[in-house]
Amino acid sequence: MADFLYEELDVVSKMGFLDDFKSIPNVIVENLNPKFQIRPYQAEAFGRYFYQSKKADSKHLLFNMATGSGKTLLMAGLILHLYSLGYRNFLFFVNSTNIISKTKDNFTSSNSSKYLFNDKIQFEGRTISINDVESFDEADSRNINIKFTTIQKLGSDLTTQKENCITLEDLKNHKIVLLGDEAHHNSTKTKKKSDEADALIEDTTASWENTVEKVFGSNPDNILLEFTATLDFLDRNVMDKYKSKILYKYDLKAFRTDGYSKDVNILQSDCDKSYRMLQAVILSQYRQDIATKHKINLKPVILFKAHKSIAESLENQVEFSRLISNLNITQIKKLKEVTNIEVIQKALDFYTDYNILVSKIKANFGVERVLTTNETKGDQDKYKNETNIQKLLNTLEYKDNQIRAIFTVNKLNEGWDVLNLFDIVRLYTSRDGDMDKNGEYKAGKTTISEAQLIGRGARYNPFNCDELDKFKRKFDSNLNHELRILEELYYHSYNEPRYISEIRSTLIKQGLLDEKVTTKTLKLKESFKKTNFYKLGYILSNSKVQKEGDYVDFENLSVKNKNIEYTVNSGKGKSTKVFDEKDSGDLNIKRIIKPVNLKDLGISRIKKALQKDNFYSFSNLKEKYLVTLKSINNFTKLSEYLGNIEINLNGPKVLVDKLPVKEAIKAIEKVLEAIKTECKSKVQEFEGTKEFKPKRINEVFFDQILKMIESTDGDKNYLADKEWYAFESNFGTSEELAMVRAIETLIKTFEQKYEDIYLLRNERHFRLYRFSNGEGFEPDFVLFMKQKVGHPVVYQIFLEPKGNQFRGEDGTFETGKEAHKIAFLNELKKEFKDKIIKLSVIKSYKIIGVPMFYNEKDENKFKEELQEALF
Repeated sequence: MADFLYEELDVVSKMGFLDDFKSIPNVIVENLNPKFQIRPYQAEAFGRYFYQSKKADSKHLLFNMATGSGKTLLMAGLILHLYSLGYRNFLFFVNSTNIISKTKDNFTSSNSSKYLFNDKIQFEGRTISINDVESFDEADSRNINIKFTTIQKLGSDLTTQKENCITLEDLKNHKIVLLGDEAHHNSTKTKKKSDEADALIEDTTASWENTVEKVFGSNPDNILLEFTATLDFLDRNVMDKYKSKILYKYDLKAFRTDGYSKDVNILQSDCDKSYRMLQAVILSQYRQDIATKHKINLKPVILFKAHKSIAESLENQVEFSRLISNLNITQIKKLKEVTNIEVIQKALDFYTDYNILVSKIKANFGVERVLTTNETKGDQDKYKNETNIQKLLNTLEYKDNQIRAIFTVNKLNEGWDVLNLFDIVRLYTSRDGDMDKNGEYKAGKTTISEAQLIGRGARYNPFNCDELDKFKRKFDSNLNHELRILEELYYHSYNEPRYISEIRSTLIKQGLLDEKVTTKTLKLKESFKKTNFYKLGYILSNSKVQKEGDYVDFENLSVKNKNIEYTVNSGKGKSTKVFDEKDSGDLNIKRIIKPVNLKDLGISRIKKALQKDNFYSFSNLKEKYLVTLKSINNFTKLSEYLGNIEINLNGPKVLVDKLPVKEAIKAIEKVLEAIKTECKSKVQEFEGTKEFKPKRINEVFFDQILKMIESTDGDKNYLADKEWYAFESNFGTSEELAMVRAIETLIKTFEQKYEDIYLLRNERHFRLYRFSNGEGFEPDFVLFMKQKVGHPVVYQIFLEPKGNQFRGEDGTFETGKEAHKIAFLNELKKEFKDKIIKLSVIKSYKIIGVPMFYNEKDENKFKEELQEALF
């Protein structure tokens, strides 16, 4: 039996019992900001909540999720879900004022680039607003009301009677959802459980944990949801409190392993801090120029960290300013001569003219581009200065924020969200580690704090590249790709072995580094590189394009065939006496249902409703959905579009017969929302072309450096004499290794009819795109062979090995997680069954998809299907 709730749910999830709960409700999907995709682990978190919340005693739950994993987006989704269940009042509390201002922007400021909700939040045909309230007595029963407060202020408000403050008596009258961020701070009493400590804390009105307990217990319908990346699993009392409440444990290691963070590199160098500064600046400028080369907008930031004092930080800033203002090409050339750091050499090799590099650095790292987080004696308005600093720190990714370098001591810890921090420079050499009882070095508080700062900087800065997921690392399988530098955080430190050991050990414990990480070179065999096939041969692939044509069959939309119903509320009410048995409380409102054509509600009102949603702009409708549309007037009036759509109005006769303007517009908006949802579900905006174009083999397949957790030779000895296998090694899964051995048993059979037989593993060398929707697909292997007799046709065969974990509930791959790949391989098989692609008089290709995944259990069936495609 599992000790923790999350362990129990791990098992439930693996068995597939949560799959139905991971289908995110429309109230969440349609009302979150569409630019923030719900990631698989977030869908898992939602699913666990939907599953567990249906059980008794599930009013208090905790999400233990990594820094940067999107806990605030999860909160936003849960607010929408709980609103749909009748909750209107939400209390967000945390220990830091900085987090309060940031979260308030995320939840309430539609102008913020990190705003989490859609421009228009809708529920059951009406628009919902989000209100920032001081107390729930001023709350609106139709909308979402959120009070943002620090836990300290909340405790003070509950114990001090003053104007515009929440009191415990007020809270008893409202059912509230409590959202506690950085929740590891809310266990002060639990951590200090002893008679003396309990007595002390009971007398301390500012106890944060007591405050949370009081508010949570003020109403039996209250819900408490806590969120933290840092939970003390070593504290027995804390674990006793939370073991039945931890819904999901998605730690930093899982987050990084799944590819959602930068990779952390420790760059240690035996040079003074001035040269460490210079190395970081060069690396930062190189990163920006690489991004620009690939048309990626990026402004990388460097953090220069002092040890303890503001004076030390200010001294560093003065030295940095002197370095930048006096920088010349002689210093750059000297660094080039002395450094043996590969990434610095690579950066310097990128520039053919060091004068240009120096000019860029001087422009980008001048005093106006530098920010200090430290307060100085000259600050005339401390609050104003602090507010401006926080604004600059929280908007570092914005285009109009020009900060490139930050100098700090210890101010940046919890609550700092930054994606474009790529270099942290440790400008001191002292350490506070010590020996443990086993004679091993252990990290001190400073080192642990530094590791936490690195964790904040490790948040991934998303960018688009080759149809790959913009939110995940893309080049773990190709470390020598020049865009890899956009996926790495460098921690610059003096080369002090004891400290390096401490910080590395701490980062491993936190999940930011792998204990046994290694790199391997996936190298093409020299014998293969000498072949005519490699020098002159081709691989054929298709591309992704936007679909053209009239995509939506408007006549068959559900709104054309079944009227949507809109409820018109009367606005009436009454007061009843609690003990009056004769008064049932029924308002006795007589309602009718009347079908009404949208045009009868008024063309001007239809146009007004259309103008509220960018989906209904003429350019969007014509380009993506209705290519034959002539104008918005046509869309509004013509019978084939909105002209003959009806809606059922449900309400008092007097209102239905003469619908108020606001109600008419809301009714129209409900129809438009339904049309939009259906259009988006039916229309695929992209498709994969059925035209496969050639690219030179030697331009697509090349040596790659791979990052690996396990050290392996990749079957190098076995593959050494297999001329038909193009690479020296195969660093694939056990199923992939087994498939290669299965192919070997067929080689002699193949050689009877074919020559130039080569099997190549596809480590993100090329992609195919599904015909129906343009979905990207990277076949694990491609097998080439050329006919010996007759016209020399080259066969290009796509193969996929898969382990049993990819089977569906019925035991087949056709219902499993990668069934879409089988579907595409079937499409390939059907489309190119009798098709020969002629590239020239002497070069022809035939494309073959083998829909059956290779699996050791079904090896013979796989071999039969492969041979059937060839003979």
